[in-house]
Amino acid sequence: MTLIQRYLFRQILFPVIAACAALAGIGILSQSLDQLQVIVERGQSVWIMVKLTLLALPQLLSVILPIGLFVGALIALTRLQREQELTAAFAGGMTRWQVISPAARIAVLVALVTLLVNVFILPWAQQEARRQAFDIRTDLAALLVEEGQFVQGPDGLTVYVQQIEQNGLLKNLFVYLDDKDKVTTWNASEARFSRDAGGIPILTMIDGSAQRYSSGGVLETLSFGRYDFSLAPFVGVTDTIRYKPTDLYLRQLLNPTAKVLEVAGSRGELLAEAHSRLASPLYAMVAMALALSAILGGAFSRTGYTLRIAKAAGLFLVLRVIGYGLVAASAWNGWMNLLQYVVPIVAIVVALRVLFRALKPRRSRTTAALRDLKAKFA
Repeated sequence: MTLIQRYLFRQILFPVIAACAALAGIGILSQSLDQLQVIVERGQSVWIMVKLTLLALPQLLSVILPIGLFVGALIALTRLQREQELTAAFAGGMTRWQVISPAARIAVLVALVTLLVNVFILPWAQQEARRQAFDIRTDLAALLVEEGQFVQGPDGLTVYVQQIEQNGLLKNLFVYLDDKDKVTTWNASEARFSRDAGGIPILTMIDGSAQRYSSGGVLETLSFGRYDFSLAPFVGVTDTIRYKPTDLYLRQLLNPTAKVLEVAGSRGELLAEAHSRLASPLYAMVAMALALSAILGGAFSRTGYTLRIAKAAGLFLVLRVIGYGLVAASAWNGWMNLLQYVVPIVAIVVALRVLFRALKPRRSRTTAALRDLKAKFA
């Protein structure tokens, strides 16, 4: 690239990065608010909430990267055109392609990043998030503990906790166990869930007492400073992790096994998701082509390009909605997978046609009449 092209590359790249970062920040904030229930209702740590929020980021990036590119490119190109820097570049002898080449490079870069996210990072993050959600859902501590409520667990186990602190410490615990032969109760001022070396959950009770009433009518009482109550007999989770098409790698989508088809969906749904992963980066090219055509695809205007920008934004929104609709339709009509590529490619071609068309000055009616009179009396 020449010096002026490197300058244009930087002037467009920084607003694009800023727009993508702003959209990503909004998405992360929204996700973090949704994940607050993990702490409030499930008694998980703040780190679990942060982990789930970060694992949702790749899915957000696959959506916001083309949008951020479109917004950032419009901001940068509008400023460059308003300050007549693009006009100076054309006046200096640069061709239209040389001027838009830095923007095209940025679009290709964003498309490659989107493809990398879709093919590798997204399925890994989705599977990790699915496993983490499964662990939370099957976490015996979360299932047995609800602040201020008597929670009935499996095999005659009942647990009551007066208060749950943010660090996972349980205050004023009461445990009732009826195993038919005898009834045992524990109460402790503090308690905490943990796991031993084998991964078996353990309830550690501190400063409490135990009462056992056997079938023979004998009451036994025991006070303790620390007591480890194994929850191994109550761990009987038979559920399995169920993945969705968005959770699978590209090779699993294109060549699914019988097990994948059983838990993730039909072959048509998996194939539609695979083509969506490969076709969605093209919308980064669509975004840049529409932004360039909105600013450079018409005559220079001192009053701005509001109408052309609005038309480009509306067209980009319609194209993106059509793209999402094609993904859903392709799950039941395999031939429509081809349209997932055709729609963005046609949009790119049309936008480039508008961008590279020859700009001929319009002749007014007065000028045309004068030319006709001159030709008549000549």
